Amino acid sequence: MTGAAAVEVEDLRVAYGDRVAVDGVSFTAEAGQIVAILGPNGAGKTTTVETLEGYRRPGSGQVRVLGLDPIADHGALIPRLGVMLQQGGVYPMMTPERALRLFASYYDSQRDTTELISLLGLGDVARTPFKRLSGGEQQRVALALAIVGKPEVAFLDEPTSGVDPAGRLAVRGVVSALRDDGVCVVLTSHELDEVERMADRVVIIDHGRVVAAGPPGEIGSGAEEIRFSAVAGLETTSLAKAMGAVVSEGPDGEYRVATAPAPVAVAMLTAWLAAHDLTLGSLQAGRERLEDVFLRLVSDTDREA
Repeated sequence: MTGAAAVEVEDLRVAYGDRVAVDGVSFTAEAGQIVAILGPNGAGKTTTVETLEGYRRPGSGQVRVLGLDPIADHGALIPRLGVMLQQGGVYPMMTPERALRLFASYYDSQRDTTELISLLGLGDVARTPFKRLSGGEQQRVALALAIVGKPEVAFLDEPTSGVDPAGRLAVRGVVSALRDDGVCVVLTSHELDEVERMADRVVIIDHGRVVAAGPPGEIGSGAEEIRFSAVAGLETTSLAKAMGAVVSEGPDGEYRVATAPAPVAVAMLTAWLAAHDLTLGSLQAGRERLEDVFLRLVSDTDREA
């Protein structure tokens, strides 16, 4: 159930010497909610999350996790958190089965490790040394370790990175189940399609500041469009005239038609392609994608870390 603020960030500022990494970031995340913190490399999202985890001290502003100060109340807070480490944090020769049992022993309340292995599709590699696992398998082990202690807030770093399609389905299912159980999930990811599927809210950070926040489908312009692929170099002026809408060409034969994707508009597009003896590749119709919003909002200039 949502409604209770599990994570609160108010005017957070963090600097490394003269360089300001986080510059006035504010947002909240509720219990029973999945919030994705997005941003290009060096935008300040990792520093923000590490401050919430209690590994960095705010320069100014305030952060609270479950009503506690991550620095002053670190000892009381840590047993209530789950943190997914970037590099897994597992001894190379330790198996997923042994690692999960070890981590579970650190908590007063634990998830069933055998069930967790099954949920994340790790049964076939449960007794394989960690260093021999694929990158995607290691990511799933890291996720399992982060949630084995039944956290109230889970910080997940790139949970689907390098994971195969079947594994991604398993990860999505586990993360959704956390939300259903009232856990506040804060995740970071560069895989925006996955974020769009999983997150209830996104917070986009660039150059240390929040540039957009809200549900994935609502932070853009709200404009509807048709996207399709075909041979490169279409006569976009002719197509635009036929459809009465702006048509733009992207790389590799990708096109965008700025029009509401009503059935008649899709029919007009396919009819125009057929009349010009052109083959339609992919076709997507709907609101502006999160990836497009992200790329439009962030810039790559003057970014250090």
